Amino acid sequence: MTPVDFTSNEDLVITLDDILDDEMLNAPEKPKKLTSSDRLERAFLEIQEFRRTEGRLPSSQTREIAERKLGARLDGFLANEAKAEAVKHLDEFGLLEAPAAPASIDDLLEGDDLDELLDDDAGILDVSDLPVIKRPESADSVAQRVKANDFEQFEPLFKAKHAELKDGTFTLRPFTGMDLIREGVFFVLSGVMCFVAEVGENVDLVVGGKRTQKQRLRVVFENGTESAMYRQSLMTRLYEAQGQVLARTGHDVSDVLDADIESGHIYVLQSLSEDPVIANITDLHKIGFSTTSVEQRVKGASTSPTYLMAPVEIVADYRVYNIKASALENLLHRVFADVRLDLTQIDRKGHDYDPSEWFVVPRNVVNQAVAMIMSGEIVDYEYDRVEQKLVERSNRGS
Repeated sequence: MTPVDFTSNEDLVITLDDILDDEMLNAPEKPKKLTSSDRLERAFLEIQEFRRTEGRLPSSQTREIAERKLGARLDGFLANEAKAEAVKHLDEFGLLEAPAAPASIDDLLEGDDLDELLDDDAGILDVSDLPVIKRPESADSVAQRVKANDFEQFEPLFKAKHAELKDGTFTLRPFTGMDLIREGVFFVLSGVMCFVAEVGENVDLVVGGKRTQKQRLRVVFENGTESAMYRQSLMTRLYEAQGQVLARTGHDVSDVLDADIESGHIYVLQSLSEDPVIANITDLHKIGFSTTSVEQRVKGASTSPTYLMAPVEIVADYRVYNIKASALENLLHRVFADVRLDLTQIDRKGHDYDPSEWFVVPRNVVNQAVAMIMSGEIVDYEYDRVEQKLVERSNRGS
């Protein structure tokens, strides 16, 4: 075999430059990174392509997902001047020109858009085949507001809180979470002040196929209504309405209950005594203060001279906050000093006893006095037994 002379064949000579120029060895050029401007332009061009092929604008209300996406995108351009300006140079069909506003109701009613909507050829208003939304709670478990039958017990609390907001003792803070929803806290929900009067025990519920625990609340509103909504429901509504919580000025909102301490109960009692001397006294009320429940306080009333040695009926139970018991009792005794019951009782051991917290005063005046105690106004008032109303101390007898 005759050997081949490679050195003499010029066609087979390969230089280093040839190797470096070989396209097979050249790395592909990296694609250019898209900028936000590029993405905007690409998005707008897709809208224009739809307009070109379909002869109309894409609708954001249609059930066609692809078209609805383009329609929503166009709505976004129209609502954002900066984005519209960035792609305005690409606008072939005047898509970014805002339609002229109707000059009158007649113009609006005569417009084509309204006719198209009412004709509903696209079936936009037909919801027959849409899925039914299943609520996590049955109808009978959804709390509705009802009249608060004992609202007179809470009305003084609302008046006091409004007074404290006015004088700066309390302030409104944004609602920040479930941990603030506790007994004794005041909130503002959609412009209405409400009070968490009670927090119930945990109850087991099945929501969405899962077992969960919820707590019923007793939420009293300043308009005289109340709701037994769940704690989670109140949280949701406060978030949705950008609700606020009342917090003592100078304290962090998370310390709202540390700063707002329940002092106890102002209670109002009527005697059920069958003694004619007591039974025939109109508007006889015992007004007192207790750090425990009133029901617990009045146990054994029939054997106690404090309760006129007879059973009693609780006619009012006001929860009060940030008030010293001694100061409260002194205020009540001073305001109604002129109508204190002057009656000596004899206890079971034969000792004389003068009950000090029974007063001959109408119930509505007691309500007013409690409100004034918690707002601080009471220091300037006293009871006029002739007029049967609270009057300013300086004006009495004038």
